[in-house]
Amino acid sequence: MATYAPLDIPDDGKLAQNIAHFARALRKAGLPIGPGRVLEAIRAVEVAGFSERVDFYWTLHACFVSRPEERVIYEQVFRLFWRDPKYLDHMMSLLLPQVQGLQEDRLAAAAEKRAAQALLDGVERDLPERDDGPDEDAEIDIDASATMSHEERLKTLDFEQMSVEEVAEAKRMLARLSLPVKPLITRRYRTATSGAQVDLRRTLRASLRQGGEITRLALKAPRPRWPNLVVLCDISGSMSQYSRLVLHFIHAVANRQGQGWAQVHGFTFGTRLTNITRHLKTRDVDAALRAAGAEAQDWSGGTRIGSCLADFNRDWSRRVLGQGAVVLLITDGLDRDDTGQLSRQMERLHLSCRRLIWLNPLLRWEGFAPKAQGIRAMLPHCDAFRAGHSVASLEALGAVISDPGDGGEKQRLLRMMSGT
Repeated sequence: MATYAPLDIPDDGKLAQNIAHFARALRKAGLPIGPGRVLEAIRAVEVAGFSERVDFYWTLHACFVSRPEERVIYEQVFRLFWRDPKYLDHMMSLLLPQVQGLQEDRLAAAAEKRAAQALLDGVERDLPERDDGPDEDAEIDIDASATMSHEERLKTLDFEQMSVEEVAEAKRMLARLSLPVKPLITRRYRTATSGAQVDLRRTLRASLRQGGEITRLALKAPRPRWPNLVVLCDISGSMSQYSRLVLHFIHAVANRQGQGWAQVHGFTFGTRLTNITRHLKTRDVDAALRAAGAEAQDWSGGTRIGSCLADFNRDWSRRVLGQGAVVLLITDGLDRDDTGQLSRQMERLHLSCRRLIWLNPLLRWEGFAPKAQGIRAMLPHCDAFRAGHSVASLEALGAVISDPGDGGEKQRLLRMMSGT
């Protein structure tokens, strides 16, 4: 954390009111803060004193931050609310329109846009009109042929770059998405009214009632069977925001009837494996994810993909991967464990399921290359390698599951790894 200069205490300051306004901004940015926490924060500042900015920062941090993923938002809102002029200019630039080509574009970092909207909502309406455009006689030719609607833009927007309102709208869009799957044809048969195969047993059994005379042919058809969907979702620090929205999508799939899946199983992993299947069955998505987050104690922590996959293969693979299950693996592949173990566990997982689809948010970057050792160890053992950073990428999953030949970027990256 950066070093701050001591705060000047005005004689007529209203510290309690400012802390309340600060808590309101944090709540608007997404932190669950109620009146009780505000009162605790005021009492804590009263006891700890108000002389050093760093002490004031950590005092409020202890009162308002309860989860690791909330630290980023808290730090940015604190710097902006308690008057860091340079940071204020930067946050304003995230909201105000800029002339393309005059300066280098910079995307907002994680949660910056949410913090900016929480504190600067409506500021742009109060700004004076600027008159630095072209002359009145100059003709302006605007090509709007490539502009996208708001919904289309939101579909392609990176989850990490979304504001609070955009995240809420993205969740509503994900709740409407479906993930249909084609049934598997088995060797078992069922009674059918039409078909090309004759059920000899039923035909002969019916003929005994007619004295051995066959008056009608009984028909049969292959009995379809629906596969399981198994989701392994990385909830480490680098995947936190993506994981939350992906789990919203998986919750909608688990609770929507008529999509064909026999069962939907969900697992999260960071430094350990957690089964959240029973939480996904809760109808209310907020309650379901709240319970899943409470059980997964390693949320926004480190990453041990190899050991977590080993736990899954040992304890759960025979229970949930039988009879042609489809596995969705959501992770960035950045693992510091032994790559040999990671490769072995990925191979075993691949051999245990019918189709293994790897969703990696890093694939959103143009010119992505498999340079990390974890990615190089995992890539040969998946059937498809696709991006998983936006609503559009999740919307395209249905086509990937239905098409066994759709490998995404796998073959191109494998050729890059081999140098051909």
